[in-house]
Amino acid sequence: MIGSRGDSIRQLMLAEGVDALVLLGLPNIRYLCGFSGTDGVLIVAADKSLFLTDSRYASQAKNQVCADQIICYKNKFTRLIEELTQNQMKRVGFDADVMSVATFNELQTLASDSIEWYPISEKLRSLRTIKSTEELQLLRQAASLNLDAFAEILPLIKPGVSERQIALELEFALKRRGGEVTAFDFIVASGERGALPHGVASEKLLQKGELVTIDFGTRVAGYHSDETVTLAIGKIDGNLRQIFDIVLKAHDLALEAIQPGMLICELDAVARDYIAGQGYAEYFGHGLGHGVGLEVHEYPAVSAKNLEPLQEGMVVTIEPGVYIPGTGGVRIEDTVVVTADGYAALTAIPKQFKQLAVS
Repeated sequence: MIGSRGDSIRQLMLAEGVDALVLLGLPNIRYLCGFSGTDGVLIVAADKSLFLTDSRYASQAKNQVCADQIICYKNKFTRLIEELTQNQMKRVGFDADVMSVATFNELQTLASDSIEWYPISEKLRSLRTIKSTEELQLLRQAASLNLDAFAEILPLIKPGVSERQIALELEFALKRRGGEVTAFDFIVASGERGALPHGVASEKLLQKGELVTIDFGTRVAGYHSDETVTLAIGKIDGNLRQIFDIVLKAHDLALEAIQPGMLICELDAVARDYIAGQGYAEYFGHGLGHGVGLEVHEYPAVSAKNLEPLQEGMVVTIEPGVYIPGTGGVRIEDTVVVTADGYAALTAIPKQFKQLAVS
């Protein structure tokens, strides 16, 4: 498997007391053996690794996959059980966060009583937490596409343009620069729709005097960018400006507080307590952020419930927001890597208040 990642997964297996680990989740498969296709199984044992896929990916697997053996199957789960049985793998771990109940039941039926299945979730969830130098480079590259693409479409953000048109032009701009796919359905939420934290772009037209929140990202070599900007379409009223300033301050305070060893829930509290102190506690309902990597939302969750410490090399978003039904909302987001003495920003679009000129 790739570099030291094989050692990490085998240490996990040893700690869990399993003979083998079966992985069906594509992000973990890509992380451990390099496969970027859409169907496959990775079996990891103490002394070998087996990658199983179908004929569609035979050539791709030969070019990409770092494993001791590559096997083509006609029936995925039948061949999986055959390999486990032939290699006398009796206690088998699996990713409980990924495997469906239907798949688990099918594997149990095929294996009968020959295999003891052992669910693993939390430790697998944190497998990709600390990013390598190579991973950070890809994350920076994805973030740099955000910066350039947003600069291209900025002149389009004006009254009379639909949210959907902005989202489409942003997607095209990212792909022209090498973005593989959109990281998620872009959020473009203007006016009262800004109160929707996941307000996917609609046919609504931007209007003078509104705020517009744009949350977007792309993917480069499997790694994602994620960033949110809130802009003013001309002059806005004082209440909206006050909300913006509160969210920006919460965002900046959280960034300044980042230190390895700090509990993640304490980082969430920095922004949350500030927003609450300004009288908007009930309008900030989601966590402060999340991990970013081969998935745009991955471990760790940056929330009040996470009692784990920040670690150097973690990549997380900082994205406080205030959402007021009937009025609008503000979210400001950057993706950062935790460093030995704080953080380094990966995303780079300026987050200060920006009022776009309108005629």
